[in-house]
Amino acid sequence: MCGIVGVLGNHEVAPIIVEALKRLEYRGYDSAGIATIDGTGHLDRRRAVGKLVNLSDLLVHDPLTGKAGIGHTRWATHGAATIDNAHPHRTGKVAVVHNGIIENFRELRDELKAKGYEFTSQTDTETVTALAQSYLDQGLAPRDAAEQTIARLDGAFALCFLFEGAEDLLIAARKGSPLAVGQGDGEVYVGSDAIALGPLTDRIIYLEEGDHAILTRSSIEIFDAEGRPANRPVRTVSIDATRVEKGGHKHFMAKEIAEQPSVIGEAVSHYLSADGDQIALPEGAALDFSQIDRVTMVACGTAYYACLTAKYWFEQVAGLPVDVDVASEFRYREPPIPARTLAVFVSQSGETADTLAALRFCEGKAAKIASVVNVAESSIARESDVALPILAGPEIGVASTKAFTCQLTVLLLLALKAAAERGRIKPAQLADHLSTLRALPGIVNMALDRSGELKKIARRLAEAQDILFLGRGQMYPLALEGALKLKEISYIHAEGYASGELKHGPIALIDKKVPVVVMAPRDALFDKTVSNMQEVMARHGKVLLLTDAKGATEASDGVWQTVVMPEAPTLLQPIVYAIPAQLLAYHTAIAKGTDVDQPRNLAKSVTVE
Repeated sequence: MCGIVGVLGNHEVAPIIVEALKRLEYRGYDSAGIATIDGTGHLDRRRAVGKLVNLSDLLVHDPLTGKAGIGHTRWATHGAATIDNAHPHRTGKVAVVHNGIIENFRELRDELKAKGYEFTSQTDTETVTALAQSYLDQGLAPRDAAEQTIARLDGAFALCFLFEGAEDLLIAARKGSPLAVGQGDGEVYVGSDAIALGPLTDRIIYLEEGDHAILTRSSIEIFDAEGRPANRPVRTVSIDATRVEKGGHKHFMAKEIAEQPSVIGEAVSHYLSADGDQIALPEGAALDFSQIDRVTMVACGTAYYACLTAKYWFEQVAGLPVDVDVASEFRYREPPIPARTLAVFVSQSGETADTLAALRFCEGKAAKIASVVNVAESSIARESDVALPILAGPEIGVASTKAFTCQLTVLLLLALKAAAERGRIKPAQLADHLSTLRALPGIVNMALDRSGELKKIARRLAEAQDILFLGRGQMYPLALEGALKLKEISYIHAEGYASGELKHGPIALIDKKVPVVVMAPRDALFDKTVSNMQEVMARHGKVLLLTDAKGATEASDGVWQTVVMPEAPTLLQPIVYAIPAQLLAYHTAIAKGTDVDQPRNLAKSVTVE
């Protein structure tokens, strides 16, 4: 969600912080600001609502100087997107940037108001600055004031403190929200993730749950939740700058859609043995499915739909019963977890707050905890017994594309491993499946060739107010994902349904103004899906049929539009049909003129509950 940057540098930090914040725009935000300490020790700040260009314009006309500073891109939680609510917040000599939610802020605010402290915002964060200032007023040094403040906060947070008169001090803390510290040559940095710090350093220290850090240009002291010195490893993290640039594409989403053949190929290769006939998990990732009786899968948003798809694979191919849960509901259900259960958590960022909380609920209950993540050093990956990278590379567009198809690819490989180890498929059958998987990038590339055709159709879809997506079997989760993609970035109301559920309510919505996207490769359920499609057309619904050549030959009569997809083996069809869903959403959003990469109200990584 929100982005944090802190710098103790040897050069003017305002432009450095703004550039770092630009690298965090993908997280979603509605205001931004920076605070610096100048050469005299004076603390000052600038804040603006809207895009970072507004902050940049403000800094041109009203610049900030100084070689120490903090910056923030805010996604509104407590209080609307206004200058008063924008970060950094300041009380007296204290400025703070904050991700997360302080749950006891009202209690603390009332206490501080009773002591005469005044508040100018609606945010929970201003309570942090006022509390720290109250400790300064009691005579505590900045370090002690920050530590006393942190100890009184309940909730989830990542914090970075800057104190007037202390131009060689940053104090950072995390509880429930990610935060990283970067080492430079006589400089030190703080960031929400390594992407923000990529151009500044490749030496990264990830703070662990409950850590706080006392930072100067020459020293990094880290303490754990009990206040004990903690020796966190310095990791070399290379962020390829070309992978967080648009690379000639108009939008990050377009670039990331186009990258899918390449990153899917990388994911497949990463999990295959040297001879290509076996599935090899990363070194140290021990997972024996012969010892597993049940799988519980937990995720949010698009990752949840990847889990719903994988449920078909695990149950049909591996014979393993699977439960799939939305992370935000999972632990509140308090589900019983049998001893021989594998718990799988899927998250692009590896920092999704609800998914991380669900993982912690399963600790000590499940036989094994596995995660499928895109960020190998993320909290979810570090707290799992087995972390399985999807190798999609940085995904900047808020609407997930390549991460989704890479999640599906890794989950399919995991299901095939389960099938082999449980004796459900023979070695020769596994080798055949892996051979088809190696062909997947080429099939996806052919699916991308339908972009021009889908672009023309999208111009018509952009005129609709409501759109339905239908699918059966493996295509049902893809219908849900297609609807989610469309509403995320085009703001058109869209819903995905299992085709067989059409008669149980949704058919009441059908008329000539409602396009219905039917995802129907020529599979075992094709005839049933076509029957549902005929019910739509009988009520004058406009059907867009996504199918293969055989399906088009059999079922195109009377449909509004047919897009012929490349032939694909049944197991691979959900990955292939994700492509037209993404392209439809992308081209429809372009036709409507919406912000494709940073749609309103959405954040890339949801790090608060």
